[in-house]
Amino acid sequence: MNKVLKSRAINGWNLFWIITVPISLAMILGMTRSDLSNGPAVSSMIQASVRCAVPWLYLAFAASSVQILWPGPLGLWLARNRKFIGLCFAAAMAWQGFFILWMVLVHSDYYIAEVYVMRDAIEGVVGYLFLGAMTLTSFMPFRKRMTPGHWKLLHKSGMYFLWAYAFSVYWWNLFYYDNPGWLDYTYYWMGFAAWCLRAAAWTKKRRTQRAKRRTASTGHTLFGVLAYVAFGVGLVAAAFGKAWYPTAANLLTGYSFTRIPELYVPYWPFEPWLPVFVIALGAYLLSRTPRTE
Repeated sequence: MNKVLKSRAINGWNLFWIITVPISLAMILGMTRSDLSNGPAVSSMIQASVRCAVPWLYLAFAASSVQILWPGPLGLWLARNRKFIGLCFAAAMAWQGFFILWMVLVHSDYYIAEVYVMRDAIEGVVGYLFLGAMTLTSFMPFRKRMTPGHWKLLHKSGMYFLWAYAFSVYWWNLFYYDNPGWLDYTYYWMGFAAWCLRAAAWTKKRRTQRAKRRTASTGHTLFGVLAYVAFGVGLVAAAFGKAWYPTAANLLTGYSFTRIPELYVPYWPFEPWLPVFVIALGAYLLSRTPRTE
């Protein structure tokens, strides 16, 4: 396996072209088979481009975590190619940006009547700003103009924002809209798993650091129990969003002081991530327990 993963064919720019060329050909083929003179057809191409992009976002998001949790050839391959996997996502999203511009400029009436929501537009613009900045600073002429700390902050913030956008799309497809498809389930659970890998990697690093510093773990037995309770609650909530979403929405929205956030704040009031927040609490509690060797 190690020999295969070191092959030039699946590393670096070769990996980028192996992934990006088929995606681009699929987009071009889709355009030839669609009547792009109407808004719904362009909207379907927007959805298709996103579906081509999302797996590479999730893979880039979880890449560093795999090496921390399971050091080995696969983790090293992901770490070595994380930049190129991210660029594959950016290339597929460039197709989405192309179709969005087509929608806005050519089918403006359809866009305003059927698609436009202020908060969604803000989320999309911020996401593309992050993506553009991350793409440019993946190359040394731009990267060297930033301090390592600023570069890391940009890329980590951007990865979380973009992951949140994709994850929330499929959460809404499953738990708000009717008749979700198998791809909605697949991408939702892929996004959830990618985040859980990051949480697990963070917990492992924290416990290792505390062990090296010989930091005392006050109340660690109780923390451990509460951590696994939180994991269980979060997992159940992640699987059964339709059961609790209406109650949560009623409790979190509809107040005079939430009107502006509901219109303009991306992702407000964060319903898709309530289970994620619970699991994050569990990860924090578990990080306070001693590491067993």
